[in-house]
Amino acid sequence: MISTISSVLFSNGILSLMKVYTDTSVFGGVFDEEFVDPSKKYFAQADSGKFKVVVSAVVKAEIASAPEMVRDLFYKVAAKADIAEVTQEVLALREAYLSAGVVTQRSTDDATHVALATISGCQMIVSWNFKHIVHFEKIPKYNAVNALNGYSSINIFSPPQVIEYDDL
Repeated sequence: MISTISSVLFSNGILSLMKVYTDTSVFGGVFDEEFVDPSKKYFAQADSGKFKVVVSAVVKAEIASAPEMVRDLFYKVAAKADIAEVTQEVLALREAYLSAGVVTQRSTDDATHVALATISGCQMIVSWNFKHIVHFEKIPKYNAVNALNGYSSINIFSPPQVIEYDDL
């Protein structure tokens, strides 16, 4: 769970909000009966300033074929979000994940999400993708590749793991 205190980081003498990369699945989760409550709470807490949402051109491309309500939510959130750009550095890290076998070529976009979050300096990724991103075997592998390539580790969670609950 992210608390108000832990969602603010102290870096170079400046207080700043924690940067949280939000993948495509969280936007769709707002409109999926199974994931609706924590997904809505996640975006409400981001909107209230608990943390800074980061999205990317990859999220935008994946959202393009989603239902209109999902696209509308994305554009509303993206208007206030940081946008992580796909660069040569991102593509090189993605290739390192693929070469290490963290995921297969069929999951290239998932590896790109993790590389985008890492390169853009996010402290965590929030996703509902339990097969290729939020998975107990994948997370340490992504972080091992990050370490081997001189990057920081990244935390990876699902929305229920990062939202604040009223009853605590």
